[in-house]
Amino acid sequence: MSEQQLTFPVIGMTCANCVAAVERNSKKVEGVTNAVVNFASEKVTVTYDPEAVGVKELTADLINRVKKAGYQIPTATVELPLVGMTCANCANTIERTLNKVEGVIEATVNFASERASVSYAPGATNRDQLVAAVRKAGYDVVVTEAGEELEDAEAAAREAEIRHQWTRLTVGLIFSAPLIILTMGRDFGLIGEWAHAPWVNWLFLALATPVQFYVGWDYYTGAYKALRNGSANMDVLVAMGTTVAYVYSAIVLVATTLGTTAFGTFVYFETAAAILTLIVLGKLLEVRAKGRTSEAIKKLMGLQAKTARVVRDGQERDIPIAEVVQGDVVIVRPGEKIPVDGIVAEGHSTVDESMITGESMPVEKKTGDEVIGATINKQGLLKFEATKVGRETALSQIIRLVEQAQGSKAPIQRLVDQISAYFVPAVIVLALLTLGVWWAADGFVPALVRLTAVLVIACPCAMGLATPTSIMVGVGKGAENGILFKNSAALEQAHKLNAIVLDKTGTITKGEPAVTDVVVGEMIEDLGLKIKGSSDQSSIFNLQSQLLYLAASAERGSEHPLGEAIVRSAQEKGLTLSEPVGFEGIAGHGIAADIDGRHILIGNLRLMKRENVTLNGLVPKAEQLQNQAKTAMWLAVDGQASAIIGVADVIKEGSKEAISAMHKLGLTVAMMTGDNQATAEAIAAEVGIDRVFAEVLPGDKASNVAQMQEEGYKVAMVGDGINDAPALAQADVGIAIGTGTDVAMEAADVTLMRGDLRSVPQAIKLSKATMRNIKENLVWAFGYNTVLIPVAAGVLALVSWAPEFLKQLNPILAAGAMAVSSISVVSNSLRLRRVKLDRY
Repeated sequence: MSEQQLTFPVIGMTCANCVAAVERNSKKVEGVTNAVVNFASEKVTVTYDPEAVGVKELTADLINRVKKAGYQIPTATVELPLVGMTCANCANTIERTLNKVEGVIEATVNFASERASVSYAPGATNRDQLVAAVRKAGYDVVVTEAGEELEDAEAAAREAEIRHQWTRLTVGLIFSAPLIILTMGRDFGLIGEWAHAPWVNWLFLALATPVQFYVGWDYYTGAYKALRNGSANMDVLVAMGTTVAYVYSAIVLVATTLGTTAFGTFVYFETAAAILTLIVLGKLLEVRAKGRTSEAIKKLMGLQAKTARVVRDGQERDIPIAEVVQGDVVIVRPGEKIPVDGIVAEGHSTVDESMITGESMPVEKKTGDEVIGATINKQGLLKFEATKVGRETALSQIIRLVEQAQGSKAPIQRLVDQISAYFVPAVIVLALLTLGVWWAADGFVPALVRLTAVLVIACPCAMGLATPTSIMVGVGKGAENGILFKNSAALEQAHKLNAIVLDKTGTITKGEPAVTDVVVGEMIEDLGLKIKGSSDQSSIFNLQSQLLYLAASAERGSEHPLGEAIVRSAQEKGLTLSEPVGFEGIAGHGIAADIDGRHILIGNLRLMKRENVTLNGLVPKAEQLQNQAKTAMWLAVDGQASAIIGVADVIKEGSKEAISAMHKLGLTVAMMTGDNQATAEAIAAEVGIDRVFAEVLPGDKASNVAQMQEEGYKVAMVGDGINDAPALAQADVGIAIGTGTDVAMEAADVTLMRGDLRSVPQAIKLSKATMRNIKENLVWAFGYNTVLIPVAAGVLALVSWAPEFLKQLNPILAAGAMAVSSISVVSNSLRLRRVKLDRY
C-alpha cells in the first residue's frame, strides 16, 4: 500500500525554531516517514505508511509528542443526536463504529440520552464523515436545516419518532385486540363451535400479518443491521421470538388446510401479535419516562430570554436574542429577564439569580457589577453593556456542561457494556438449548413455546438504562441546585470521598477583610464626647460609632485593604464621612491625618510607640484580638489610644454549618492556608476543622493533597483561585467555588455556582444517592434476567409446588415482563429528583 498524508493544525509556533521542533517530534511518531511544517499556515503534514500504523494510533501519538514539545494540535468535540437505537447493544455498535473512524480520538455513546460525544483531530476527519459512519452502521443522526437550531431539529426528530411509535401501537391494538379476544374465546369455549371452523385460523393469519410485518418491521430492520455489524441486540431477540411463533402457526395452518396434522393443530398467531404490541407499548412508556430524566436541561433551556431591548443609533429597539453582540447597551426593566451576560453601566436594582446559582436571596446590583443572562431584574431599571452573548453566556456554558456530563460514560457503565455485549448471544444459545432439551423431553410445541418465552423475556434494555438514566437525573438534580459535575466519572468518584481539603481564603472565609470589633479604651481624655468609658451599652455603641467615623474618615485617603475595610464598615452603618486633611502614609506603620480638627493616627503598636501615644490599657485587648486571628488596628485621637479596631477575613455565612454537615457524612475536614500556625488554628477551632496545613506556599498545595492521598484518603480539594488549580487537578475530586476564577473551574471536576460551602456536602450526598440508585437499578436489571430467563426456560416445571402458569410461561406474559423491567429501571432513576440535599 502506498504512503498517505494527513495534515493537522498546530498552535503555539512563534519562530523557525518552533517549526524545527514540531517537525523533529512529528518524525518520531511510529510509521511516519516524513513531516513538513508550514509556518505561515501553522500546519504540519505527515507522510506515513498505513501498513505500519493506523490513523487513530498515529493521531494520538502525534498529539502527545507535539504537546510534550510545548505546542498543541487542537482537537474538536462534536455531539451527535442519534436516532434508531433500541438497546445498549445498539449504543455499543455505534460507539465501536465511530472509534474505528480515522482521526477519532475517543467516541462514547449514551443510550439514555441518545447522543454520541466524539473527540477528533480536525485535520484527519470531520462531522460529515462521522455522520456517514453512523448511517453506514444502520442508524441515523439528527441534522439541521439552514437557519435551524440543533435543539429544535432534535426535538422535531424525537417527536416524529414518538408519532411513528404511536402509529405502530395503534395498528398493533387494532389488529391484536380482536385476535386475542377471538383466540381466548375459542380456547375457553365462549363463542360457539363456529370458532373451530378452518376459515377462522385464516382470519387469525389475516389479523396477525399486519402486526408481524408493519408493527414488527422495525425489529426486522434493526436485527438485520445488528447482524450485519457483527453483533446482536434486542431487535434480534424480538424478531426471532415472534417470527418463530408466526411461521410455525402459518405452517400448521397450511398443513391442516391440506389435510395433515403432522405439525400439530394449535396456532400461536395471537402470541406473536401480542408480543409485538406489548413491546411497542413498553417502548413508548420507556421513551416517555426517559424524557423526564432530561427535564433539568429543558428547564435550563427554557430560562433563556427570547428577545433583548438594546440601544442602537440612539433608539431603543427589541431584537431577537441571537442578534445581540458584544458591546451592545441593553436595557432591562423591573420584572424582566436579563437576556445576556454583561456589566452594569447605569442603574441600581436587585436580581434574582436563583435559577443559575440556587441562591434564593436576590443579589444587589449597581454600576460595575456583573449580571448573568436568564436571571430576573426585580426592582430598578438597569442599563448594562453586553460582554458575553450566544454560546459564551454563563447559561449556555452551564447547559453545555450539563449535557456533556449527562452524555458521558461513568466507569461503572463500562463493565455493564462488556456484559451486554455477550448477553444477547448467550440468550440465543440458551433459547436453542431450551428448544432441544424440551423437544426431547416434552415434544416440539411445548419446546417452541419455551424458546419464544426465553427470547422475548430477556431484557438487555434494562441493563443498558440502569446507569445512564441515574446519571442524567443526578447531574440534572445537581444543576438545579447550582452544582455542576464536569462528567459522570466525577459524580461517581465523589461518593468514595473520606477527606475534604478546604482552601481558607475565599472558601471558608469571604476573602476580603472586614471590621469585626471596635474595642474602646478604658480612659479617654476630653475629646468633646458626651460619655467617656461608660458601661451603658447604647452609649458605648454611640462612642464606637464616633470613633469608627474618625478612623474611616482618615482612611479615605488610603488604598490599603485594611483601611478600605474600615471605610466600608462605616458606610454600611450609614455614617457620613469627612475628607481627611494632611493625610500621610507612614510605611510599615500606618497613617496620620486630621479630621474635624483632631489629629488621627491609625496603625500598629510600633506607630503608637513611635508617636509616644498613651496606650490606655489597650495592649491586652489587642493581644486578645490577635489570638483570635484578627489584625489589631490601633486608633489614636490627639495622642490618646482611643480604640482597637479588629479586622479579619470573616468566616462566610454557612461555612460552620457546611463543615458540620461534612462531619455527619463521615468526612475528615482539613484546611490549607498561608497564614501562620496560630492564626490558622484559631480559624480552624472556630469552624470545627480537623486538620490544619498552615504557612502553605501556593506551589505546595498540590503536594499537601498528595500527602493525604498517600495516607490512604480519597481527597476532594475545594478552592477558588488560580493557585488552587494544581491542587484541584491532584485531588481525586476537584471542587471549584463558582465565584472564583475560570482557571480553577476548568481544572475542577465539580463547580459550585452558588459559591457557598454548604454545596460541598450537598454534592457528596447527591453522589451517594446517585450511586445507590445505580446499584438498585443494576440489581433489578441483572436480577430480573437471572431469575426470569430460567423460569421462561422451564426450570420450574421440575418443581411440584410451582404455579402452573410459571411451569410453562406464556410468551405474552414474558413480553409484558420485559416491557415492565425497562420502565421500572427508568422510574426508579426518577426517584432521585425527590432527594433532599439539605438533610444529612
